[in-house]
Amino acid sequence: MLELRSLPNDCAKRRSEAACISCGARAFSVCGSLPAEDLARLDAIVDRTALKAGESLTREGDPATHVFNITSGSVRVYKLLPDGRRQITGFLFAGDFVGLASGSDYAFAAEAIEDVTLCRFRKTEYRALIRELPALEEALLERATHELAAAQNQMLLLGRKRAQERIASFILDLPERDPIRPQTAGHVRLPMTRSEIADYLGLTIETVSRELTKLKTAGVIRLLSLHELLVVQPGRLREIADGLD
Repeated sequence: MLELRSLPNDCAKRRSEAACISCGARAFSVCGSLPAEDLARLDAIVDRTALKAGESLTREGDPATHVFNITSGSVRVYKLLPDGRRQITGFLFAGDFVGLASGSDYAFAAEAIEDVTLCRFRKTEYRALIRELPALEEALLERATHELAAAQNQMLLLGRKRAQERIASFILDLPERDPIRPQTAGHVRLPMTRSEIADYLGLTIETVSRELTKLKTAGVIRLLSLHELLVVQPGRLREIADGLD
């Protein structure tokens, strides 16, 4: 941003637009709704930054002064119970938006699972821009609708599904949540730990490991490494996820 201020206005505008247009996450982000002429307005209020694995994006209870658009990497969103237990409420990837629905304080904590890049905006400036750009407001409303549907699916996952059904559903749903990362058919990347999967699915680490082993033994999946697996029988995995086994 300091360099842009030293450039002539027309040159700075071209470079701002180019940064947004060339962003790999744009097609999956709310900013993808904006025509090229509006991207410079968005760029004018952005602070592009990066986090190392384990660093905090937001802390529960801190003043909610910023909103974020993730452009690469993955993030865990969680709440801590009074006794110290952690409930992970979601995993976020490139294209996901964080923080706009918060009140005066963040209602959750968000941390980088791996190295992350993101666009950070002051909430007051971003909300002002939303009022001026109807396309951006419409895209955020559509994203909020999808997030509500995801929350309802998560309630079903935790409330009604058995352990193996939860694991199968998680494996099937994960690739489409991380669209920017190149993937081979059937390959599923797991940037999160077994402990994080357990905290998301309401299971123990032992149960997660046991159910993955069962799926492997049955030939439904193949564990390629700690953070990657191959779905060998997608139809069978879908039956398990739907409780049809």
